[in-house]
Amino acid sequence: MKKASIILDKDFIVGQIDKRIYGSFIEHLGRAVYGGIYEPGHETADELGFRKDVIDLVRKLNVPIVRYPGGNFVSGFNWEDSVGPVKDRPKRLDLAWFTTETNEVGLHEFASWAGKAGSDIMYAVNLGSRGPEQARDIVEYANHPGGSKFSDMRIANGRKDPFGIKLWCLGNEMDGPWQMGQKTAVEYGRTAREAAKMMKWVDPSIEVVACGSSSTEMPTFGSWELEMLDECYDNVDYVSLHRYYGNPTQDTPGFLARTMDMDDFIKSVVSVCDAVKGKKHSKHTINLSFDEWNVWYHSNEQDQEIWKQDKWNRALPLLEDIYNFEDALLVGSMLITLMKNADRVKVACLAQLVNVIAPIMTRNGGGAWAQTIFYPFCHASVYGRGTSLSTLVDSPVYSCKDYDDVPYIDATATMDEEGNVTLFAVNRDMKEDYELTVDLRSFGDLSIKEHILLHHDDVKAVNTEENPDNVLPTQGPGGTVDSGRATVKLPALSWNVIRLGK
Repeated sequence: MKKASIILDKDFIVGQIDKRIYGSFIEHLGRAVYGGIYEPGHETADELGFRKDVIDLVRKLNVPIVRYPGGNFVSGFNWEDSVGPVKDRPKRLDLAWFTTETNEVGLHEFASWAGKAGSDIMYAVNLGSRGPEQARDIVEYANHPGGSKFSDMRIANGRKDPFGIKLWCLGNEMDGPWQMGQKTAVEYGRTAREAAKMMKWVDPSIEVVACGSSSTEMPTFGSWELEMLDECYDNVDYVSLHRYYGNPTQDTPGFLARTMDMDDFIKSVVSVCDAVKGKKHSKHTINLSFDEWNVWYHSNEQDQEIWKQDKWNRALPLLEDIYNFEDALLVGSMLITLMKNADRVKVACLAQLVNVIAPIMTRNGGGAWAQTIFYPFCHASVYGRGTSLSTLVDSPVYSCKDYDDVPYIDATATMDEEGNVTLFAVNRDMKEDYELTVDLRSFGDLSIKEHILLHHDDVKAVNTEENPDNVLPTQGPGGTVDSGRATVKLPALSWNVIRLGK
């Protein structure tokens, strides 16, 4: 058995973990809304048409915030279309996803769903085909108590109390040529500045997220952030990051190393934010909102065929990736990366939540089940709260096509208010189990309370409606604690959660 070690100290911390790093995302895309969270007539549907079996699964994930309503969708979205009597709401062509949006579910309905799911809303405004004026108006509609045009419109639409939405996205991926209303960095920066000013004048308690470059592979990545922030630095609170990974070449070691890129991405954007802070002699620190992240590649060819055959229909089954066991391992490592950067990453959204590149799948008229990636996300969201600890990992390394010195053991740890420690670890080794020793001497008398293990002998194993428990967490082999040192076994290719308490 190979060996690796970790040193932890209760006084060596990264920072407090903002619970919002365990957020998710519902876009008006595919079957995320219609046939996902909302299906009137389904046997589990509540009085508003929301599937209670889906809500139950979402609540297990303990999702604190959900980004809504897009995504690419939002850059052509008129928020007024989604309020008022449902029968009067217009049907619109959605140019982002080549479908028809019926607006059956809008802000009021989604807010009701979010309340049932135990989540707050992170609302995205349209800065593509619209601008600061409409951004101001929706904040007034959502958050102002009353006595003005749009707050009184909300009250007339049946909602006396404000929605109280505290986090707002200033558009989406505005440097992308696929985006409606694509802008240059300077154009977007000025628009974001004016939108943020006006939105905060309506409600000074809100925070706003400016669009970072939509990908590190964009030729403008880096310069976009510099030029954009030069225009709006003191008016915004976060910069967004988006990143998806895939394994089309079926290179599992290379695929599992992709979080090396994710960590570099985070640190690059932090450095740009701080460079602009220095240039402006500002006391304001901008943090990060990693508000789209996941594995996404399985459904790409399928989606092209759907569009060829069925363009402009409602709720097309788009982006329905079926996740396998190796996807769950990478998602686990991506969560570890977010926790490692908790000092600057304050918001993150697994994209998305139901059916569309999602941990939860449904069948129209049928069941709902958890995909493989559901489990590491659930474990991190439930147990990864409190303080992120600086985790010194000594592990053998490997090389792959894109990276050298990839640690076989990817790990981090958190500490709660009572001094209990949770260790999250992925063993990337395809063949070898590891004996991991953890120095815990500064924490006092801890013992291993639980070892949760996710492992499957087949890296391509999936969960289905017929076999939802094919890839399922089990009790791990655990270990011992002696004189402040824990020794645990990490099986080959596994996600591990080791909970230590007094």
